[in-house]
This record gives sequence, C-alpha cells and structure tokens, in this order.
Amino acid sequence: MTGADDLPTLARHVWQHLEPLYAGVYFAPEVGEEVAALGYGTQARWPSYFALRAAPLGRATAELTTATFYSFAPARVAAHVPAAWQVADPDAVLAARTRGVDRALRTLLGPSIGSEGLEEAARLARTAAESADVAGRPLAAANRALGWPQEPHMVLWQAANVLREHRGDGHLAALLGAPLDGCEALVSLGSTGAVPVANFASRGWSSTQWEAAEERLRVRGLVDAEGSATPAGHRLRADVERTTDELSAAPYAALGRPACERLVELLRPLVLDVVQSGLLPQESTLGILTVPAPGPRE
Repeated sequence: MTGADDLPTLARHVWQHLEPLYAGVYFAPEVGEEVAALGYGTQARWPSYFALRAAPLGRATAELTTATFYSFAPARVAAHVPAAWQVADPDAVLAARTRGVDRALRTLLGPSIGSEGLEEAARLARTAAESADVAGRPLAAANRALGWPQEPHMVLWQAANVLREHRGDGHLAALLGAPLDGCEALVSLGSTGAVPVANFASRGWSSTQWEAAEERLRVRGLVDAEGSATPAGHRLRADVERTTDELSAAPYAALGRPACERLVELLRPLVLDVVQSGLLPQESTLGILTVPAPGPRE
C-alpha cells in the first residue's frame, strides 16, 4: 500500500475509502426526504447542505459557517445561513440527518448491514476517530461531541464523518499556511488541471472575485498569463496536499498500520456498493478521489 514509515500516504489511502461512504448519503433520496419533511427545499442541494453540515455547530452564523467551510463565497453562505435555522433548529436537523443516513445506508449496503465485516470496520474506524486530537479543529470537535450511535453501520458513518472533518480542518490549516484564501484555494487547484474550473461554480464566487484571486496568484508567480499553474504553483499545491496528509495522520498512526490496512480491506466492498449506486457525482471538487463509473443500483 505505502512505504513502511509513510503514515501521511496511509492516511490519504484510508480517507479515500471512507469519503465515498460518508459523502454518498448526502446525495441519497432518503436524506432528501428527511430534510424536505422539515421544510427545506431540495430542488437545489445548498439549502439543506448548509443546514446538515453546520448543524453540529449549533445555530451557526454566516460568518462562522464561512470560516469553517472556507472555500464558499460569503454571499453564497449568507443566502442560506442563518435562514436555515428559521426552517428547523439544529437539533431537528441532526435528528433528520441521523434518520436519513440510517435509511440510506440500509438501502446502499443491503446484506452487509449487521455483517461481521461491517462491525469490525466500525470498531476500527471508531478507534481512529476517538484517538483524533480535535484541538483547533472545530468541525471535527463538534461532530465527535454528538456521541456514538449503537448500530454498527451508523458507528462507521459517524467515524467517517469525524475523520473527514478532522482532515478537512487540517486542510484549512494547510491552506492558511500556504497562504491561500478561500477563493485562491479553488483557483490554485483548478490551475493545476486536477479539477475542471467549472466544478467550482457551486462555491458562489463571482467572475470578478475569481479573476482578482487569479491575479493575486499571478503576482506571486503561481499561475501564468493563461491561468495555468506554474512550476511554483504545482509545488505549492503538492505542499498543501502533503501537509494535509501529515496533519491527518495521527488517528491512523494510533490505529496502527496493520489495522488500517484491514480497515481498507473491509471498506472496499462497502465503497463499491456506494459507487455502483450512481449517487456520487463523477467529478469531485476535491480533485483527488477516483470514482469508477457506476453500475446499476442493486
């Protein structure tokens, strides 16, 4: 899998198997039905997205949500927060999220629910999540403070949730150290060709804001006249990703390499179920997940 001492690469590898399991449910109709019952619009993703992901923070302000989500334009966030809490309070949103995730995973994973393999994966992932140091990581801390459910499939999802937010909080630290602000982070990633720039339209930055961020990076020598990453720009992005891996490695180091490799082995068939459902978008704004073409949903 990775070199004997390359824990950052191991952390990335485990995360790449946890992320589809975590993210897939947000595109599941079961989750959509639960938030629609609360009164959220579901024709567009964003009214419920901001509510579902920010709810662990309580009645988060637009400023807090913008800060912790980082790459969304402040105006895009302000269009949905704090209005989200006028539709339903955070506790109600979290309860709906739990119901929707439970229903979605039962549909997606089918016979794997209640299996020994899923139970083992849940134990391993929970061990990693419980060992994570959440100091300076608000989304990871807020989600872990929600506690642990009883059913193994829900434990596994909650662990994936905590670990991905732990990684995400660390990623923001890496961007701050680069330094890259929210818009610059997207421009710099798009400039490398890792993700089509069109994929970032959902983040809500105007063309004027995007062009201004691109010009700031050009002045720093990170993009060329055409907006493509220079060698320095590619090095900066590689440094950001490596720092992200390093900052996310501790929970997996605590779990240990053999247990991490076992967790990946156990996750593979579960991830395949999620991928074959067709729920996940084929192109991710993360630019680092490889999602195979979906097959029919079982």
